[in-house]
Amino acid sequence: MTGFKNFLLRGNLIELAVALIMALAFTAVVTATVNLIMDVVGKLGGAKDFSDYDPGGVSIGAWITAVISFVILATVVYFLIVMPYTKAKERYFPSPDPGTPEDVKLLQEIRDLLATQQGRPASTDR
Repeated sequence: MTGFKNFLLRGNLIELAVALIMALAFTAVVTATVNLIMDVVGKLGGAKDFSDYDPGGVSIGAWITAVISFVILATVVYFLIVMPYTKAKERYFPSPDPGTPEDVKLLQEIRDLLATQQGRPASTDR
């Protein structure tokens, strides 16, 4: 039982489970939004979707409906999830200021010390 307990408590198992549950719940919201937008597009086109569209006997209507649904889904996910998440993440967990990493600073100091010991002026590229 110790191994099983360690498996459950180690890592991000709970966080992954919560993420999966939230994703599944959010799927209903995204699907409903896509259906709403498809209904609006359908009203403009005079049909609910393009499934019955088959010019010249080639049934490409289902493909057109799938492509439009995908584009709407991607738009909804980007504008309702990705953008707000990115903005919130940057607001609450800002990226560190770009600068010279500590190991590079140390190497520059060593270079300057060696140059000074050899009688050359230290580099000024800081």
